[in-house]
Amino acid sequence: MSFDVTNSAPPPGQTPPTGRADSVCVIGAGAAGLTAIKTLREAGFSVDCYERETGVGGAWNWRHERSPVYATTHLISSKPFTQFPDFPMPDSWPDYPHHSQVLAYLERYADHFGLREHIWFGTEVTRVVPAENGTWDVTISGARGGGAERTQRYAAVVVANGHNWSPKMPAYEGLDSYGGQVIHASAYKDPSQLRGRRVLVIGAGNTGCDIAVDAAQQATRCWHSSRRGYWYVPKYTLGRPTDQVSDRLARYRLPMWLRQWLMHRTLRLTVGDLTRFGLPKPDHKVLETHPIVNSQLIYHLGHGTITPVPDVARFTANAVELVDGRVIEPDLVILATGYLPRFEFLAPELLNVDADGRPRLFLHTLAPAFPTLAVVGLLQPDSGIFSLMHWQAVLVATWLRLREQAPERANAFWRANHHLVGKRFTRARVKDSTRHWFEVNHIDYLRALEKALRQMESGS
Repeated sequence: MSFDVTNSAPPPGQTPPTGRADSVCVIGAGAAGLTAIKTLREAGFSVDCYERETGVGGAWNWRHERSPVYATTHLISSKPFTQFPDFPMPDSWPDYPHHSQVLAYLERYADHFGLREHIWFGTEVTRVVPAENGTWDVTISGARGGGAERTQRYAAVVVANGHNWSPKMPAYEGLDSYGGQVIHASAYKDPSQLRGRRVLVIGAGNTGCDIAVDAAQQATRCWHSSRRGYWYVPKYTLGRPTDQVSDRLARYRLPMWLRQWLMHRTLRLTVGDLTRFGLPKPDHKVLETHPIVNSQLIYHLGHGTITPVPDVARFTANAVELVDGRVIEPDLVILATGYLPRFEFLAPELLNVDADGRPRLFLHTLAPAFPTLAVVGLLQPDSGIFSLMHWQAVLVATWLRLREQAPERANAFWRANHHLVGKRFTRARVKDSTRHWFEVNHIDYLRALEKALRQMESGS
């Protein structure tokens, strides 16, 4: 769908926009949307949040239609690196909480800060177009097409609709005529779906590895297909959650080559050479792809309950041919091939989307040509994400207030920092794939946010 970004007039038959031009519209009430509501309210803004589902939590609410969560989902970043900085998770919780605990945490966050009163549940945003003087016309309706549309005008829009809900579907020869069952990982919800099946899991990301581990315990046979080799990081190193050890190492500001050497050595000592199990050798150094955090995959490889196989060459009516010539006969294929960002209600040019479909934003947050349009949560960090979302929301609130109170200073800041549009905050040479579009080193990214906030506050 494409929109004419220069035309703010309502479609034929629709009433003109009603006035909310002193308020900010937040789209989505997941973790990103909740921290955006809270931070904007603390900065003195009136906020309307629209959420298509009937509860908060976004991706972490497994009841939601678009949630990628499955029954065995746990955090892969440890508790201290996941929680919001002003709302800690309970001390009694485990290092890696279950998805139900994460949802309970977000619900308590919403209740503690009184956020629900600002959320319109069961309401979907269908269209967002720029209007006069930097304002926005936001068209809403009942979720899934229910109810009449209406349009309201807002001072700014914060997009927080998530980026892990629109499946990225691979193109394989013969897939359409394959006789077995094929599902995307987004449709995988419970290990009972695997029981007694011959399962092929395609994709070696964190989700693919989790599902392969489930299949190792429930299926009669499990093949796990990887296009390339990856570095598999255990959840614990030296008796501590691995991200905590890695973060301490990163704060010494060691050269990247030395960090990589130390991590390679640590993985050789703790994980070993996984090519002996049949996994392909990585074609890159550690930290150059998003980390695969999984301790159980290696256990099941060692016990023979997961059979690693290379990429798929083609599908036939009843079998799958691999690139090495082997033929296997699964009756269930799970495509753990990731997701693509999708903003159904926005014209691509509003978010400076390039030819590949990647939004190119200032600090992964602010739209370069539309300074009252922002995105919170469009990140893939090497650690937890909630704290980064929090500081993104602080950046947005501070920026919007600066534009209102000191427009000359705001313009000077924008001109001085425009070179950061599309910048990738990674020290290593991260692979340029859709999976790594939004990859950031959490320390470098937080430092960049801190620098921007100081510039806005000081006027220098």
